[in-house]
Amino acid sequence: MAIETPVWGIHMTEIDGEAPLAESFVAIGWHEMGDVGQIKANREAFKKAYAASYPNAKPGAVPVSAGTIYKFLHEVKIGDVVVYPSRHDRMINIGRITGDYYYVSTPGEIYPQRRSVDWLTHVSREKFPQSALHEAGSAITLFRITTHADIFLAAMAGDEVISSPDSDDATAAAIAEQFEESTEDFIIKRLKEAQTAYEFEHFVAHLLQCMGYYARVTKSSGDGGVDVIAHRDELGFEPPIIKVQCKQTLGTSGRPDIQKLIGAIEPGEMGLFITLGSYSPDARVYEQSKASLRLIDGRALVELIYAHYEKFAPRYRALLPLKRAYTAGI
Repeated sequence: MAIETPVWGIHMTEIDGEAPLAESFVAIGWHEMGDVGQIKANREAFKKAYAASYPNAKPGAVPVSAGTIYKFLHEVKIGDVVVYPSRHDRMINIGRITGDYYYVSTPGEIYPQRRSVDWLTHVSREKFPQSALHEAGSAITLFRITTHADIFLAAMAGDEVISSPDSDDATAAAIAEQFEESTEDFIIKRLKEAQTAYEFEHFVAHLLQCMGYYARVTKSSGDGGVDVIAHRDELGFEPPIIKVQCKQTLGTSGRPDIQKLIGAIEPGEMGLFITLGSYSPDARVYEQSKASLRLIDGRALVELIYAHYEKFAPRYRALLPLKRAYTAGI
C-alpha cells in the first residue's frame, strides 16, 4: 500500500541531545553558507553556492551536499513526518514539520538551518524491528524513509511496535556485522532480553573482572542498593572499594535513583551506576558534583564491551556473538 504522507529521516550528530526536542526543531549544518534561504530555489544555484563556500570540497560531494540542503528547504513540506533517532537517549522521535525554513544567526552555531517540528511521540529503539532501525540509521543527513514508513507512521499514531528478540545467534551476529549502530542495538537487546536482572549483575561483574578488577555479586535481596562490589586487590582490603548498582532498564534514570547508591557509599569508596538506558540531565549534573561517582549508560557500556570482548568467557561470547571487526582496534 502506497504511503501518502512523506516520511523523512534526519541525523543531527553534532547537536545530538535535548535541544532539538526541547526547542521543537530539526536542523542541518553547513554554517559556512550562511542563510541558505537567500539562494535562488533551484539545484544549480545551490551547487554554485556550496562550491563557493567550500572551495576544497571534492567534486562528487558538491551535488550531494547541495542537494541535501535544497531538499531541506524546498522538498520537505509542512505536514511531512520526520524521524529523528537521538543517540543520547536511544529513542526514535517522530513528529510533523510545522514551519518553513528559518536561519539561526547565533555566533558559533554549527546547525543554523532549521525547520520547526511538533514532536508527537518518542519510542525506545528496542521497540522497532532491526530492519526499520537500519533504514532510519542511514549515513545520509536527510533522506526519505520508504520501506518502513508504515511502521514509523503506526508508531506515531500510538500503535504498538513489536520487535521480536534475536534468538538465533548466527542471525544476530550477521546483523551485528552490518552497522556499528545496529550492533549497539543488538547488544542492548541481548543484555535486556536474554538475561534476568540478577544474571545482568553477574555479566557486569564479569566485565569488571575483564577490566582487571576482582568483583563479586551481592546476594539478590537486602543488598542496600549495591549489586556488585569490586576492588583491585584479591582480598578487597586496599582502597578504593567500588560499589556498583546495575539497572537492566531501557528508560531514563534520574537523580533520585543515583542518590540511593550514594547513600550506600562510605568515605573513601567509589560509586558506579550502570544502566542499559540513559540518564536525565539532572543526574549528569549530580555526577559532576560527586568526585566519587561515575555513571555508565547503555552507549558507554557497549564501548566497554567492545574494548574487553577478547577476554570474555565463552558463555558471554555466546550471549553476545560479535565479529572481530567490531572489537579489534577499539
